[in-house]
Amino acid sequence: MSNTGNQSCLMGAEDTLSFLVCVFHALEEWAGLGQVEDYLSVLEYLLWVFTPLAIVFILPFLIVILLYLSILFLHVYKRKNQLREAYCNNLWDGARKTLATLWDGHGAIWHGYEIHGLEKIPVEGPALIVYYHGAIPIDYYYFLATLIIQKGRTCHSVADHFLFKIPGFKLLLEVFSVIHGPQEECVRALRNGHLLGISPGGVREALLSDETYPLLWGKRKGFAQVAIDSQVPVIPMFTQNVREGFRSLGTLSFFRWLYERFRLPVAPIYGGFPVKFRTFLGDPIPYDPNITAAELSEKVRLVG
Repeated sequence: MSNTGNQSCLMGAEDTLSFLVCVFHALEEWAGLGQVEDYLSVLEYLLWVFTPLAIVFILPFLIVILLYLSILFLHVYKRKNQLREAYCNNLWDGARKTLATLWDGHGAIWHGYEIHGLEKIPVEGPALIVYYHGAIPIDYYYFLATLIIQKGRTCHSVADHFLFKIPGFKLLLEVFSVIHGPQEECVRALRNGHLLGISPGGVREALLSDETYPLLWGKRKGFAQVAIDSQVPVIPMFTQNVREGFRSLGTLSFFRWLYERFRLPVAPIYGGFPVKFRTFLGDPIPYDPNITAAELSEKVRLVG
């Protein structure tokens, strides 16, 4: 509306309402509010487009938050039970069972988590559990929780060195018997009668594998040598849809180069989709004194 039009509108207003409408239109044109409305419409459209994209990158952080809440619980539990520590060998049993219930509930509600073949885990005695590493190994967390609740057993786990450098994780790793994986320490855990879980692909498999589930073990056979030295069975484990739940951008050339060159696991992870998770435990591969580490590694790969 031009200035002349505004003046004629104001002069021709017959009542108060018409006058106010004319004043509003005049101010709108003077302040450029019409353009602002256009900008707001564009921003609203962009928000509508990018909100789902933002959500899929935010959801994985909820797992991190849940981990830190678990750590906070452990610190509170430790403080409340300091006097019992000197008299009780199983100080952390209650904490492990409580957190196992928390994670088991999360798996049941968000992913309808199921585990098939749990009876193949021995009631007592050692075994080496070899599993595929998803972008986030949340299926392994659910497995550990189920093991504690249904079998009353804990499972030692091998993790990458970088996990021990994350602030606040020390207590959580200690309580759940996570080690950084020298072969001697793995053999010691198995010879002491514990279960041990290991992913031969490790962080590399987590970042660089994709929805076709390739095993990125390379020539790694250390886990097989551990099983042979400990004379224990190997139980392969795989979770269906774990890559549909969480995915990594590590397959992009830049993030792949960054990891291969500097060993920096910084590829963004997205997902958190509520897809069905089913963990399958294969038949135990018994100890065979006549098999080599390379042969055992290949045998586990084929079964997996």
